[in-house]
Amino acid sequence: MTPRSNYLLLAAGAVAALAAVPAHAQRTRITPYIEAGQVLTADLQGGDVLTYSTIGAGIDATVQTRRVEVTLAYKYERRISYDKKVGDDDIHSGLASARVRVAPGVTMEAGGIATRVRSDIRGDAPGNLAGNVRNIGQVYSAYAGPSVSTNVGPIKVNGAYRFGYTKVESPNGGTGVAGQPLDVYDDSKVHVATASIGTKSGTLLPVGVTVSGSYTREDAGQLDQRFEGKYARGDVVLPVGRGVAIEGGVGYENIAISQRDPLLDGTGAPVLDANGRQQTNPASPRRLAYDFDGLFWDAGVIWRPSRRTFLEARVGKRYGSMSYTGSLSYQIGPGSGIQIGVYDSIDSFGRQLNGSLASLPTSFVTSNDPFGDQYSGCVFGTSGSAAGSCMNNALYSVPTANYRSRGVTGTMVMSRGPNRIGFGGGYARRSFIAPNVPASTGIQVNGTSDELFYGQLFASRELGRNTSLSGNAFLSYSDTDLAGSDGTLGWGANSMLTRTFFGHLDATAAVGIYGFEGEANNSDTQVQALIGLRYGF
Repeated sequence: MTPRSNYLLLAAGAVAALAAVPAHAQRTRITPYIEAGQVLTADLQGGDVLTYSTIGAGIDATVQTRRVEVTLAYKYERRISYDKKVGDDDIHSGLASARVRVAPGVTMEAGGIATRVRSDIRGDAPGNLAGNVRNIGQVYSAYAGPSVSTNVGPIKVNGAYRFGYTKVESPNGGTGVAGQPLDVYDDSKVHVATASIGTKSGTLLPVGVTVSGSYTREDAGQLDQRFEGKYARGDVVLPVGRGVAIEGGVGYENIAISQRDPLLDGTGAPVLDANGRQQTNPASPRRLAYDFDGLFWDAGVIWRPSRRTFLEARVGKRYGSMSYTGSLSYQIGPGSGIQIGVYDSIDSFGRQLNGSLASLPTSFVTSNDPFGDQYSGCVFGTSGSAAGSCMNNALYSVPTANYRSRGVTGTMVMSRGPNRIGFGGGYARRSFIAPNVPASTGIQVNGTSDELFYGQLFASRELGRNTSLSGNAFLSYSDTDLAGSDGTLGWGANSMLTRTFFGHLDATAAVGIYGFEGEANNSDTQVQALIGLRYGF
């Protein structure tokens, strides 16, 4: 069964589950729809002007009850060109987040995404990820698992398990990089199990004490890659004033990353399949790319002056060097808030994407890009206590190697009457970990790094009962140490006007401009216009 059909089945299962929600749910909105549109695209540098039609079907759903929290947005779109071939003829776009309380203290969580993403960081960086573009691959990722939280007297016990799966199709139109391409990502399966036991300060002891542990296993399709990590740690929290506490922790960690060699032909070059993926040599021994076994520590401060504000900052030593992490959340009002996170971890594309999905709020609104690039950027929450999350740090390219991931990301949402504004941005750096390989077998990625700066602005306004106006703008800059590459600036903006007729029929008009520019004159700028109709059932 193909990833596309898997995702369609997932969407169908979600629709069936939503249909079973009781009518007395506190807030329920389930809207299947069909739509059709006409798009005009003009390449301002290449001179090409083309038109194509779109037909599609999808569902938007929100359920908020005491036991069930679900937000689902999914669309399948077929693009029909006239005079020239338009890439990405079949497009799947979707984002889902769900949390169901199945029993006291027991919760099932799940989430999924279908989107498109830049494949090779050295190649084109189109702002619109659908149409006549190259270096773009379709991504599918989903996770699910239970969590348990209970009290044994004054002691808090938590446990959770998560299974995740990620699949990336081969890039549309190739990567656009001359010479030997990077390896092409295939798929991965991830298992994560966590457990903790602890007590708050002032119950059994003057200090809060927590003991926790985790086990993670990932098996990736490329070159039989494997990640296995486990840790155990103890943490102490000491209150020192009203809303202020200091904290510290120490632990033991073991991480191993390994893979097999590629299969080589008679000239010593890697054997590639039809999608450009390296084939695994079954006779190869397993080669270690990373092997860490030792202690780590961190210490920091917690500041919680009110129920609406939380700040935590930690500094320590992990993965053999200094490590800095932290978070800030501030609820400005019922629909307005700020969230900022500083992170440092050993990751992979599949694990990081799954982790980003798990951190999404269960109620969100997307930037609603009318030209098909909705889910690779920032996702904004609908409440001030969950401002949202940005997916850019996981989706700015698709590497096959593991890496140390460090950066900062933040979102802000502001709602007042008919107006809504969202802002997201951050910085991400990936330092790659892979076995050293002979020059003839591929590009050396071990010890290289890449980085991304990004920002996004979203705004919408209700112009009466049946009319709305929205806009979206983004800017990013990416760079890498890999040979034959340069920094790339990507940007784009669009605006959309929607009018509802007869309660079910939406008419849409939209315009957008997208572009990217590399330091070696690799650039492109496109202008697009759209008119469309959507009928919701």
